[in-house]
Amino acid sequence: QVQVVESGGGLVQAGGSLGLSCTASDSTTVSVAMAWFRQAPGKDREFVAATSWNGGSTYYADSVKGRFTISRMNSKNTVYLRMNSLKPEHTAVYYCADKLTPVRTTARDCPRWGEGTQVPVTA
Repeated sequence: QVQVVESGGGLVQAGGSLGLSCTASDSTTVSVAMAWFRQAPGKDREFVAATSWNGGSTYYADSVKGRFTISRMNSKNTVYLRMNSLKPEHTAVYYCADKLTPVRTTARDCPRWGEGTQVPVTA
C-alpha cells in the first residue's frame, strides 16, 4: 500500500524555524494536490496549506500566511512545509494528505493521510 510519511518534527523554541517533509512511497503523489493540516491538543484538525500537483498554485490558512511556505519536489515524491517565526500556539501534530480540491480548506476530500509529526513549540 502506498503511504505518505511525514518527518522533520521536533521541539523548537518560539521564534525559531522548522522544515517538515512529506514523502510518498512511490510516485503517485506527483499528479495530485497535497496539503498540510495540523491538530493541536484538544482541538479539531485544521487546514494549514495546500499545493497543486505541480506547485503552480498554493493556498494558505489566514493564520499562517507570510509565516509558512508549502512547496514540492515531484522528482523526490516530496512535499515540504517551511515554518518560520513559530509561536507556542503552533504546537500541534502536523499531517500531510492527498487533496482532491486544494483551494478548499476541508479535510473531507483527503483520501490518504500520513500518521503525523509532532511539533512542540516552547515559549
